[in-house]
Amino acid sequence: MLMRLASMLKGRADIVTLGAQGVIVDDASRVLLIRHGYRPGWHFPGGGVERGEEIEDALAREVLEETGVIIKEPAQLLGIYSHFDQFPGDHIVLFMIRQWRRDTVPAPNAEIAEQRFFALDEVPEDLATGASRRLKEIFGGIEQSSVW
Repeated sequence: MLMRLASMLKGRADIVTLGAQGVIVDDASRVLLIRHGYRPGWHFPGGGVERGEEIEDALAREVLEETGVIIKEPAQLLGIYSHFDQFPGDHIVLFMIRQWRRDTVPAPNAEIAEQRFFALDEVPEDLATGASRRLKEIFGGIEQSSVW
């Protein structure tokens, strides 16, 4: 479905989309990443904000659906990024999630093929460019960019 949406939006500068993603960190300072069934690489969990939906509600909904993580305390806003390389009007709002619990782990499916915690020095080679850049900004001290 996302690929169909991407092809419909490609070249449409008049459409603005918004996504919410979360950097979920465990007690061992590892980050939770997901691998989709429909696109390559590892990414932060999250997804689109629906019309009339609060962004924090979208984050909680998407993170729960994709990973089983329940956010226990408000997530910290890290930044708002333009993601124009693939979608001309797309923006990603990124949050840090440190207070959470997970009662169950969803089974792999067509959308989320795999999910796993990674130590910062062991992230997968095929980590998505935007996610890699964010980890270097958050944990490596490089200057924050506004581009995903």
